[in-house]
Amino acid sequence: MSDPWADIRRLRRAAPRDRVLRASFLAFGLAVLGVWLFSGVSVIGIHLGPVTGDTSWGLQVPSEQVRDTFSPRRWENLERFVGRLAPRVTEQDGTVVGWFARLMRDKGLSAMLTTLAVAVAAIVLAGACALPLLWLGARNLARAEPMITAGKRPGPARHLLWRSQVSGVRGLFVFLRALPEYVLAFVLVVLGPGAWPAVLALAIHNLGILGRLGSEVVEDADLSPARQARAAGATRAQIAGLVLFPQTLSRMLLYFFYRWESCVRESVVLGMLGVATLGYFIQNDARARLRYDEMILYLLLGAVLVLAGDLVSALVRRWVRNA
Repeated sequence: MSDPWADIRRLRRAAPRDRVLRASFLAFGLAVLGVWLFSGVSVIGIHLGPVTGDTSWGLQVPSEQVRDTFSPRRWENLERFVGRLAPRVTEQDGTVVGWFARLMRDKGLSAMLTTLAVAVAAIVLAGACALPLLWLGARNLARAEPMITAGKRPGPARHLLWRSQVSGVRGLFVFLRALPEYVLAFVLVVLGPGAWPAVLALAIHNLGILGRLGSEVVEDADLSPARQARAAGATRAQIAGLVLFPQTLSRMLLYFFYRWESCVRESVVLGMLGVATLGYFIQNDARARLRYDEMILYLLLGAVLVLAGDLVSALVRRWVRNA
């Protein structure tokens, strides 16, 4: 009877090994160790490295501030915070339902609609700009002779031209999604007050994300129908619009609605710039007056928008698949 552990060791030795993956894990571990040793960053108050003001090395014990985390004063503050989460029902409200109806009538409903409008405007603008650009970044379509595997090869100049175009478009996608939408919104405030700085910041950032994801979806598509259409004389535009677009529409919608959900969450935060979204009332109304019950309500309203978007996404993609 063979030893099962010997078989396991033999299979493990015969298993393929990815050197790039191993090197990546090693580089990541070395980077974490380097940050811990040389940057002065502490983990739960423990710092390994040179002590401040000294060249000696050693393991520093947690500071008094870290020890104070579990002190009775901290627990009292936590209990006080949890106690303030309960709805503050006034005589005018009567009940929790009345409290909820008053907040929704005065601020909640309009803040939800503004948040929804900012997110929808941003993702529609990003999708409208990304749709024509993503085909220029797909390596299987944006090439000298797309979908042709045999025959006369194109000249080096033409090949280099298309490669440069793909690299430029993909570089643009990387640059746009590298721009933090929060910082970009602060910069775009120079355009004037209102919702447009937030809309443009979200649209620019998500243009880079949707463009890159759309190009990847096109590259991962089954190219058999596209090759058949090309062999029948279809042009590049016809292949993109009549073959690849219907084939990849479901996955593109998945990413589109996913980024729309992200826009909803980010528009809540960008409301702190002055746009009357849920984030504006969280920062300048509920938090400023220490009304944590209203703050939690506004956070839950944002979650409701995200859940509603997920439901709409599932329904639309199901409809596309059935159609």
